[in-house]
Amino acid sequence: MRLKTKYFGEIDCPAEDVLHFPDGFFGFEDEKEFFLLPFEGSENTLLCFQSAVTPGLAFVAMNPFTLKPDYAPKLTPKELEAMEVERSEDLCFYTLCVVRNPVGDSTVNLRCPVAINDHTRRAVQVILEEDNYHMHHLLSEFGRKEGALC
Repeated sequence: MRLKTKYFGEIDCPAEDVLHFPDGFFGFEDEKEFFLLPFEGSENTLLCFQSAVTPGLAFVAMNPFTLKPDYAPKLTPKELEAMEVERSEDLCFYTLCVVRNPVGDSTVNLRCPVAINDHTRRAVQVILEEDNYHMHHLLSEFGRKEGALC
């Protein structure tokens, strides 16, 4: 399908790649379908949740494991059932990022990740019960690694 995007212009996206968010994103509950698109040159570390319906609606996301390899989000039994998995480890996770200038002042939300069942294409944004993850972790907290984007 032909898709107008916020960051990539007009592109072709296979319809089978659409992610279905039954509850939408927090604050955008009416937006139910998104594509997960990588930014060029980011090696799938920096991505974008692009609305399939609203061209100007896109959320910058990151693979949290590239920042924090020991990141271990745990969904509740009810959330796992809704996602049709038995363990949180059976899901893919992404964190939303607020990009600022300088980039080190950008933040990631490790408390409210997006969980994706890659087999069903179902996705949900959750609020983790763990207290060790916050909504505004500075990218600079994670240190700069050679070859890293930030």
